[in-house]
Amino acid sequence: MSIYRGWEPHNALLERAVSGLDADQLSLRAAGNLWSIRMLACHVVAARAWWFHDWMGEGGEELGRLSDFDEGPEMETRDAAAIAGALRSSWSAVAGSLGSWSPDDLERQFQRPVPNPAGERPWRTREWIVWHVAEHDVHHGGEISLTLGIHGLGGLDL
Repeated sequence: MSIYRGWEPHNALLERAVSGLDADQLSLRAAGNLWSIRMLACHVVAARAWWFHDWMGEGGEELGRLSDFDEGPEMETRDAAAIAGALRSSWSAVAGSLGSWSPDDLERQFQRPVPNPAGERPWRTREWIVWHVAEHDVHHGGEISLTLGIHGLGGLDL
């Protein structure tokens, strides 16, 4: 699974960028209509849990509890330590899964656990899910980095 080798350092950069922020900094947005740094980071965690645990049954209950990390009123008050810890623990579950699969395992298919808004339950391969979550992490990590930079704070030093 060497193709995913850069994902772990990217997660470490996300953790480091978020861990030193205070409540006001976590609330920063690139523009008024865009998500805050807090929301973006919580969403990264929740997406990992949704795809790896809820779709594929990976990561155990600890990961499963993070599936709604980007929802509810408590999300708006999560501090940097809680968010960095969730980034770390969700990454640990993802990395454990990546390290346990063979190339053949990537062909296994999984069906969406609940219908989408259109009432559909599509099937996805493990390979598709892993790539989707990796690109999702990079996309939102870039938004976090950009938002930090806009406000004069250090972003992810890629």
